[in-house]
Amino acid sequence: MITISSKTLQDLEFKTVQKQLSEYCTTEKGVLKALELVPYSEVAVLRDELFKVNEYKASFLQDGRIPNHGYDVIDKEIKLLGIENTFLEALSLKKIVSLNISVNDMLTFFKKKVELYPTLASAALHITFTNDLIQNIEAVIDKFGEVKNSASHELNRIRKAIVNVQSQLNGSFGRDLSRYNAQGYLDEIRESIVDNRRVLAVKAMHRRKVKGAVMGSSKTGSIVYIEPEATRTYNNELSNLLFEEREEVVKILKTLTDVIRPYSEILIDFQEYLSAIDLISAKTKYAESMNGILPKISKERDLFLKDAYHPLLYLNNISKGEKTYPQTIHLEEGSRIIVISGPNAGGKSITLKTVGLLQIMLQSGLLIPVHEYSRVCLFDTILTDIGDNQSIENHLSTYSYRLKNMNYFLRKCNQNTLFLIDEFGTGSDPELGGALAEAFLEVFYEREAFGIITTHYANLKMLANELPAISNANMLFDAQSLRPLFKLHLGEAGSSFTFEVAQKNGIPFSLINKAKKKVERGKIRFDKSIANLQKERSKLEKTRTKLSHEANKAGDEKEKLEKINERVQKKLESYQELYDANQRLIYLGNKVKTLSETYYRNKKKKAVTDEFMKIIEIENSKIKKQTAKERKADVLKQKRAEKEVSEKVEVIRKEKEKKKAEIEAKEKAIKPKVTLKLNDRVRMFDGKAIGTIDSIEKKKAIVNYGLFTTNVNLDLLELVERSKK
Repeated sequence: MITISSKTLQDLEFKTVQKQLSEYCTTEKGVLKALELVPYSEVAVLRDELFKVNEYKASFLQDGRIPNHGYDVIDKEIKLLGIENTFLEALSLKKIVSLNISVNDMLTFFKKKVELYPTLASAALHITFTNDLIQNIEAVIDKFGEVKNSASHELNRIRKAIVNVQSQLNGSFGRDLSRYNAQGYLDEIRESIVDNRRVLAVKAMHRRKVKGAVMGSSKTGSIVYIEPEATRTYNNELSNLLFEEREEVVKILKTLTDVIRPYSEILIDFQEYLSAIDLISAKTKYAESMNGILPKISKERDLFLKDAYHPLLYLNNISKGEKTYPQTIHLEEGSRIIVISGPNAGGKSITLKTVGLLQIMLQSGLLIPVHEYSRVCLFDTILTDIGDNQSIENHLSTYSYRLKNMNYFLRKCNQNTLFLIDEFGTGSDPELGGALAEAFLEVFYEREAFGIITTHYANLKMLANELPAISNANMLFDAQSLRPLFKLHLGEAGSSFTFEVAQKNGIPFSLINKAKKKVERGKIRFDKSIANLQKERSKLEKTRTKLSHEANKAGDEKEKLEKINERVQKKLESYQELYDANQRLIYLGNKVKTLSETYYRNKKKKAVTDEFMKIIEIENSKIKKQTAKERKADVLKQKRAEKEVSEKVEVIRKEKEKKKAEIEAKEKAIKPKVTLKLNDRVRMFDGKAIGTIDSIEKKKAIVNYGLFTTNVNLDLLELVERSKK
């Protein structure tokens, strides 16, 4: 059973994580779940939740994305279903349909993708798949959220009567409007609306000449609003019909609600399921924002966080464009407790909080920003004592509060506990407080708890050196500039650099020496030894970095020289081949010249011909003789080469055509949208026939092509020529 106190969540700023997580939720209930998120108490449930989030994250890399899980909350509808003789309005019923469709889409998807998402699919097994709700509601309610005319014969009759009366009412009012306007009785506005009824705007001087009921007048009294007598009769009839219609609609909705009432429990399950999916989706998006992963969960007591980032600091620095320094921390059986020391502002507290917050997040089912080679184990209890915990309400000093907290630690601490204590032992006399802190640490050690503490006390550093399962660590500082390097170094205590920092900040050297004399020489030597060790380590780190840089540079230079040498060698070989070829040509040229001169002197053809044939035979002997099989192999080789070239040419041609098509599509997409009007000459994007727009209604146009007309969506038409006015 895992129990983590609210104080621990507060110390590690988990509320900020909850708030950031809630911003990724898309449903109201999802937001509430995110804000109420706490570490899971059961290990099996926690593992299940982590696997769900990891599977959802993996879906981002798959072709088939998980369906949309959005829905409108139906808490009020579910309450009404629990009360007899109540009914749901049409819009509420549409919300239920939408909820049911979303759930069905999820269930269908996970049924097909069980192998890809086993944990998510398993979580959907207890949810009922049903189409009954959808069919029952859609038989009565249309897509606009209105009760259909076909819902009952009586409703159909009433609505036909309403349409008929409205038609008569409009005709009658139109006739009276034209007649009285022609007689000059009406004002310029002619008509108006009073109490949702059309009335004539009659000039006050002619009010007695118009038959009807006075419904009101203008502020100045110059206009009197009169409802004509015939119109009034029709309006009264229409009011009666509308009342009858509402009664019939309520009757239909009550019947439908009674049909849906038994599905109340299923609807509650639907809503709970989709809000749980919403939380999983939010956890996934939150993990994406900080490169969070699911590290290996070890059954052994082994916590290895490689390149771990503090989530809140990391996200904050990303928004500011600043760098965040990761830390690597390892807690295991042979090194259960780490004592971090060193000067303030070096990152000790952040390192402590990083471990704590990452552990809390993981045990709340969240992925964490660490390297994929990291390993984690689960703790039953996480105890923290971080920051200034002075209690004003209880009149407790910082030290009193911390002692009270340590007492709580002693009651809860065991081998399945992770404790995190910042500035361990402070708040009292250094000698006495340090001794008490040492005693506490020994108890935690004996109980085999895991933990990290930060301290300036030398006795705690010495204890860490003496006990085998406690390790010293320090935050590295630049020894010369005393600037923090924000890097944790395990295996060595850190100096507080008290006097060095004082000297750097301008405190007189004489005053520093005076302070040194007031401290025991052993302590100064101990702190100085640690400081010297850190300085040496800082120098070694710089030397190592420099040597590493030089080695990399030398390697690059070596690689460059090898490449240059290779190129030079190839050039030399090619020059040698060229030289040998030229020498042979010069030799042959000299031979030919000698033969030419001999023939010129003695005119003996036979001797010249014989000598020339000898030269040709010598040259032919140097040419490698090929068998018929070798010649055939050369021909095949040449054909293969030609085929490869033609295939490459074909690939390049297809790529060019594809790029051309993409460019044309983009040009088409960015082409400015033109508002089409009546009588414009248009054609469809993929067609050649040109027609004329006869009418436009609801984003659709009637296009006349001469021999025929057709109804076409405006988005599919392009302008050819504007109508000539």
